[in-house]
Amino acid sequence: MTSLTSLVIPVFNEADSIEPLVAEIDAALGAAGLAFEIVFVDDGSTDGSFAAMERVAAGRHDVRVVKLRRNFGKAAALAHGFETVRGDYVVTLDGDRQDDPAEIPGLIALLEEGYDLVSGWKQSRQDPLNKTVPSRFFNWTVRRTSGIPLHDFNCGLKAYRRDVVETIFIYGEQHRYIPVVAAQAGFRVTEMPVSHRRRTAGKSKYGWQRYLRGYLDLLTVLFLGRYQHRPQHLFGGIGSLLILIGVLIELYLTVDKVVFDNAIGQRPLLLLGALVIIVGVQLLSLGLIGELIANSRARAGPDDAQVALVVGAGGAGAGAPVAHAARAAAAPRDAAVAPAPAAPGAADKP
Repeated sequence: MTSLTSLVIPVFNEADSIEPLVAEIDAALGAAGLAFEIVFVDDGSTDGSFAAMERVAAGRHDVRVVKLRRNFGKAAALAHGFETVRGDYVVTLDGDRQDDPAEIPGLIALLEEGYDLVSGWKQSRQDPLNKTVPSRFFNWTVRRTSGIPLHDFNCGLKAYRRDVVETIFIYGEQHRYIPVVAAQAGFRVTEMPVSHRRRTAGKSKYGWQRYLRGYLDLLTVLFLGRYQHRPQHLFGGIGSLLILIGVLIELYLTVDKVVFDNAIGQRPLLLLGALVIIVGVQLLSLGLIGELIANSRARAGPDDAQVALVVGAGGAGAGAPVAHAARAAAAPRDAAVAPAPAAPGAADKP
């Protein structure tokens, strides 16, 4: 039986692109013989985009439209789309037609090889320099800090296994870091070079502010991925270091006063030492509070989302818990991140 592929397309003021995009999807996926459905998410459009989506959906059983009450952002739109899909595979692409639907069969092929998430890599991005240059620096930063060897984290064209979208949670503007969140959850992530086209209608919805918000979200994602179950390792570690520095400063001043009889009451170093100790104690206390919260969550039992497969008596197919059995068909995950397939003649662009 052919697997169903669900296409999630967030839309914000792209009225002129809706019908041509659907025509391209029909042609590309029909030629590949893929069974698919389209889930549009109208993220508070004000230009007639919803009416265009309604027209498309009216004559088809494989097109659905989720209309949000206002513009909540791309992460919220994707989250609502993920809640609506019915397919075994989920593909996201932007509604501005810069993502080419003809690339979707290639993404699905990599999922069928055993990967859990395949992210597009726009090697030749058709955008102005004021978008491409900051984007390259942004991707380089995320790649270095997260350890995930992808070149284009923010590409809207991605393919997922169903259990990935059921496991990860995104909010705010964390859609840029879906590959990072998925890899932290133990899913196998890779990338595939994809074509990128110039915008033919509408205008870009993003400004320079998104990069500042993006780096703040990066800190959140890295913290949640590495320390949500052990917050004291972060706060307690930094706090203990600050306390040690503060104590050494005060010991130095004590020796300077007692042994060399130098005045220390008006020295800024005295206040600095005391301040560092106080901040260190506060961070140590914050870590303890975080551990109390983590301990309370742990009492509810282990997280089923961490389980990839249950085999044997009582396992999948033998009365396994639903949460475990639902993941039994997933491909084994040998590593959180798989190496990206090489593109012939492609340059290693940041």
